[in-house]
Amino acid sequence: MDEVEVVVAHSERATLRVGDVFLKVDADQARIDREVEAMSLAPVPTPEVLWRKPPVLALAAVPGTTLGRLGGPSTGSPAAWAAAGAAIRKLHDAPLPPRPGRAGRSVAALEAELDEECKVLVTNGILPVDLVTRNRRVAEAAFRPWTPAFTHGDLQIAHVFVDGDEVTGIIDWSEAGRGDALYDLATFTLGHEEHLADVAAGYGADLDLDVIHAWWSLRSLLAVRWLIEHGFDPFAPGCEVDALKARM
Repeated sequence: MDEVEVVVAHSERATLRVGDVFLKVDADQARIDREVEAMSLAPVPTPEVLWRKPPVLALAAVPGTTLGRLGGPSTGSPAAWAAAGAAIRKLHDAPLPPRPGRAGRSVAALEAELDEECKVLVTNGILPVDLVTRNRRVAEAAFRPWTPAFTHGDLQIAHVFVDGDEVTGIIDWSEAGRGDALYDLATFTLGHEEHLADVAAGYGADLDLDVIHAWWSLRSLLAVRWLIEHGFDPFAPGCEVDALKARM
């Protein structure tokens, strides 16, 4: 009998692996609906949906290995990172999905959320005031008009699988929808700034580095407290707090 591996588990959802099958348990059926819809529309390799019985979604494992993880070394070659950039560009150029995603929040909503989060981080002594203040200033560059694209919304490197220099699958589409393309690219390169040029080469367009840096700061500031409250460690080497320190 295959062992059951807990891939991720917190109060909102859990993902288990049994052999070559991933079981996603999510009480929010709308989130699962968005994930299934996005995978059906995305023009890039996605996991096969095996079956669905609320609150469980069963997906087939995708072949290959991830490019790495936040806080760990990259296991992919420069060519693999470039291939990922090309796949991301293909997604961003696809027809728009019917609904906004995580990367599609309005500037006003983001500013309000960020201001409140920065206040809590400082008031509760979670992060030093100078670190928060500097990164809040850097984050300003993300608050600008943008053209909607088909975005993944949570494009961590752990969600992109490659075999050699070929992208074999992109997983975890629950935050997908219309959004800011640079949000995806910043999420993908967070903590691995050394591969940004490889990704840009595969993506095939000049990227606004100020906006990429802004999203690194913004995403990290918004994530720190949530990660702590859900049992993760944003202070681990190479993770969100180090990403904030890199902007000082």
